[in-house]
Amino acid sequence: MESRLVELNSTETSIEHENDEKEEIYIARASIAKLSADLDKENERKANLLNELKQLREKIENKEGANGAVQKLMPLLESLKGMERREFVMQSYYDAKKSKLEAEVCELEDKWERGWDSEKLYNNLECALANSLENLTSVKKELAGRLREVMSIKRKIDDIPIQSELIQYERRLSELNAHIQEKHRQTRKYYATYNALLEIKELMLKETSLLNSISSQFQDAIISTDGRMKLINSMEGIVKGSQQKLQKVQVGLQEEQKACDALKKRYAAAMAEQRRCYSLLKAFQSAVHCYTLISAYLVDA
Repeated sequence: MESRLVELNSTETSIEHENDEKEEIYIARASIAKLSADLDKENERKANLLNELKQLREKIENKEGANGAVQKLMPLLESLKGMERREFVMQSYYDAKKSKLEAEVCELEDKWERGWDSEKLYNNLECALANSLENLTSVKKELAGRLREVMSIKRKIDDIPIQSELIQYERRLSELNAHIQEKHRQTRKYYATYNALLEIKELMLKETSLLNSISSQFQDAIISTDGRMKLINSMEGIVKGSQQKLQKVQVGLQEEQKACDALKKRYAAAMAEQRRCYSLLKAFQSAVHCYTLISAYLVDA
C-alpha cells in the first residue's frame, strides 16, 4: 500500500513537472510570437520609410526649376542613397535574424520533445528573449534616428520652392515689371506734356509782351525816321529769335525721332527674339514629352 502511494506521488510529481514544462514552452512560444509580430511591425515601418524616401526622391526630381536649388538638393540625394543602402543592409540583417530566431524556436521544440532539461531550456529561452528585446530596442532607436533624418531632409526640401511656385513668382514679377514700366511711361508723358505747355506759355507771354510793346511804341516810332529804323531792327531781332527757337525745336524733334526709330528697332529685335524663344520652348516641350514617354516605357519594361 505504501509503495502504491509513493508511486502515485511520483507520478503526480512527474505530471506537474511535465505541465510546468508545457506552460514554459507555451510562454516561450507566446514570447517568440510577440517578438515576430514586433519584427513584422518594424519591417512595415521600414517599408513605410522606404516609401517616404521614394516620395522624397520623386519630389526632388520634380524640382528642376533653378540651378541653385538643384545644387542644394544634390547632397540631399546622396544622403538619401546612403540611407537606402544602409536600409538594405539592415533589412538583410533583420531577415537573417528572423530566420535564426525561427531556427532557435524549432530547436527548442525539438529539445522539449526529446525530454531536454526544463531548467536549461528555460534559461536558454530567457537568454534568447533578452537578446531579442535588446536587439529590438536598438533597432527602434536606429529607426527613430533615421526618421529624424528623413524629417530634417523633408523640411529642407520644403524650404526650396517647387517649379510651380517659381513659375508663379516669375509671372508675378513680370506683372509688376509691366505695371512699373506703364507707370514710368505715363509719368514721362505727363512731364513731356507739362514741359511743352510750359514752353507754350512762355512763348505766349513773350508774344503778348511784344505786341503790347509794339502797340505802345508804334505811333511814336512811325512819326520819325529813326523810330521807324528802331522798330524795323526790333522786328528783325524778334524774327531772328523766333528762327533760333524754331531751329532748337526742330533739333529736339529730330532727336526724338531718332530715339523713336531706335525704340522701333529694339522692339523689332525683341519680337524676333520672342519668336525664337517660343520656337525653342516648343522644341524643348516636345523633347521633354518624348523623354517622359521613353522613361515610362523603360520603367514598364
